[in-house]
Amino acid sequence: MADSAAPVPRLQRVLKLRDLIVYGIIIIQPIAAVPLFGVAQKLSRGHTVTTILIAMVAMLLTAVSYGRMAALYPSAGSAYTYVGRGLNWHLGFLAGWAMFMDYLLNPLICTIYASLTIQRIFPSVPYVAAATGFILLITLVNLRGIRTTARTNVVLVAIMSAVICVFIILAIRYLFHFQGWSGLISYRPFYDSSQFQVQALIAGTSFAALTYIGFDGITTLAEDVENPKRNVMLATVLVCIFTGLFSGLQIYLAQRVWPDYQNFPSLETAFMDVTRRVGGPLLFNALGAIMIVGGFGAAMGTQVGAARLLFGMGRDNVVPRKIFAYLDPKRNTPSYNIIFIALFAFVGAMTLTFEQGAEALNFGAFLSFMGVNLAALWQFYIRPQRGRQRRFWKDALLPGLGFVFCLGIWLGLRTPAKVIGGVWFLLGFGYLAFKTRGFRTEIVMTHFGDA
Repeated sequence: MADSAAPVPRLQRVLKLRDLIVYGIIIIQPIAAVPLFGVAQKLSRGHTVTTILIAMVAMLLTAVSYGRMAALYPSAGSAYTYVGRGLNWHLGFLAGWAMFMDYLLNPLICTIYASLTIQRIFPSVPYVAAATGFILLITLVNLRGIRTTARTNVVLVAIMSAVICVFIILAIRYLFHFQGWSGLISYRPFYDSSQFQVQALIAGTSFAALTYIGFDGITTLAEDVENPKRNVMLATVLVCIFTGLFSGLQIYLAQRVWPDYQNFPSLETAFMDVTRRVGGPLLFNALGAIMIVGGFGAAMGTQVGAARLLFGMGRDNVVPRKIFAYLDPKRNTPSYNIIFIALFAFVGAMTLTFEQGAEALNFGAFLSFMGVNLAALWQFYIRPQRGRQRRFWKDALLPGLGFVFCLGIWLGLRTPAKVIGGVWFLLGFGYLAFKTRGFRTEIVMTHFGDA
């Protein structure tokens, strides 16, 4: 008698380690530190390259925790699931709630930075006009249901890499031409005794850590990867190392070319002034163009991601279903949600600075990172699988240090970010308490990783 049960469909494991690494670099982008340069220089008192390397340690430790949790739950791919399964579903919800704030804030900070960049290239364009045009464009594209393709992202990353490599070559030539080897090789970008302050270094690290945001997206491909127990963790670690070293090189050269961090024409677009010094107007405009295009792609993608998360919450009646679960009957897009995210981004762009928005994003991201590190500690050391021997250095020390480093970065965020993030977190905590009748029942919640 034939077996009537149909086989369970499974994704084919076809992605290799190099595919994961390329995907991670595309998510983070090879110029991730460029928008942060001026503000990070001010906050760290000229020690940005040091803050990037310190943040890399926290990200490497956290990448190990993400990779190990992805190997344990290969069909999952988010802090929501890892914390929910590894610790508690109520804590998982709060990790997902913090991650949802990042989805909301990303289009906002992309709008702010793109608008400021447009102003640097076209000084006559008012900021409000640039922000309005930017938001309208990404919203109209998303309402039509058009999504950027993976091929487009690869091309964009290739162009970004080419421009930043040109900068590196020209910066080396500039420094060597005017200062010789002493201009190229110096310890001052790492430590300047006349400017060094521990508190400033902490504040700068809390901001510069934004360089690495997005590395955890690699774990969403865990079900498609050959040998996920090895390759997911290895890819996340290698992407963090590449990002830290490549970004560190860019910032090191920028600090040497423009050592006076107190004398930028514009903090937010300071790197553009560095490129003008080494490459003239052509490199200045080329960098500005790719920053605008890159911001457009990032804002469009995260606007859709946030809209889909809202749709899932509306579908599950977590938020009013009639509004947030609405789909445009013609284009099958959550149009109300897309418009809501656009209005949120516009209001935020008019009220927050780039610095405040970026730090608020780090508030949510590092809460999630701390949760994943704790989940790994609990899952592998405190409550290990039957028949598996605990190893202190790997199962306890690494995730424990990851938690401590992330906690330090999170505590180093300044007051406005803590206020914004704290209000959001309290809203989520209050909602969770209400839906679970004082945490007595499990919450039925949309999967935050589905977007």
